[in-house]
Amino acid sequence: MKNTVFTGAATAIVTPMTAEGVDYEQFGRLIDWQIEAGIDAIVAAGTTGEGSTLTDAEHKEVIRYCVERVAGRVPVIAGTGSNDIAYAISLTKYACEVGADAMLLVTPYYNKATQKGLIQSFTAVADVSTKPCILYNVPSRTGCNLLPATVAQLAKHPNIVAIKEASGNISQIAQVAHLCGDSIDIYSGNDDQIVPVMSLGGKGVISVLSNLMPAETSKICHDYLNGNTAAATAKQLELLPLVDALFCEVNPIPVKAAMAKMGYGENYLRLPLTPMEEAHAEELYALMREQNLI
Repeated sequence: MKNTVFTGAATAIVTPMTAEGVDYEQFGRLIDWQIEAGIDAIVAAGTTGEGSTLTDAEHKEVIRYCVERVAGRVPVIAGTGSNDIAYAISLTKYACEVGADAMLLVTPYYNKATQKGLIQSFTAVADVSTKPCILYNVPSRTGCNLLPATVAQLAKHPNIVAIKEASGNISQIAQVAHLCGDSIDIYSGNDDQIVPVMSLGGKGVISVLSNLMPAETSKICHDYLNGNTAAATAKQLELLPLVDALFCEVNPIPVKAAMAKMGYGENYLRLPLTPMEEAHAEELYALMREQNLI
């Protein structure tokens, strides 16, 4: 059995921005609030953090700043994956040097890869990492599906310890659990599947919802792990409308609107992302009011 990076909920944290660049003052406030509210880990510069449109310098600084601000209070997981494996290697080396606790490695997007290519790519990055690596399977965004047999092969690498499974395919996730056993930890990558994935042995979730509701998202996980499955299931189902609203437009468009409404920076995104449609935003805000978030 490998060491577990975290148990519970990790926030795939937004990166507050303005037209001038990253808003580190708001980023710091958000990080502090997340930790004070009881989040179990933080993922910096991932999909939700708009890592794909950060400059190289910004990407590194967001990771370094997050590590420094968190100051060991919870694990920091750095989004260092790329479709350019040489860049992923470079970024992973940097994140290790500045003290990130783990890496999140997305499957190569656009150019994609065969399963053989995925094995060689993830192995190349894991080989240079001095910290644990979490695979990230999100074929709806990357066009590239990391198959269970491939995960089982990669799980043999000592530095590859977990997978964030955002395929939405419960049957596939069950196959990963079956083939890998305790050689890899599984995290839900979808907020509407926290309990289903944990029922297959998952350790928690890497979450968008927890940007808004860190305490509640963590509680779903810990209730389940502590045997209070009825409470975990009830909360999962209660929050489904809000989760759906957070994904009614491509992530992180809705969550960026939500966090701005809660006072954490501007509702600013970089192209090709644009601010949320007004009708969708009003539906989201109505659901946030029901949860007393605004």
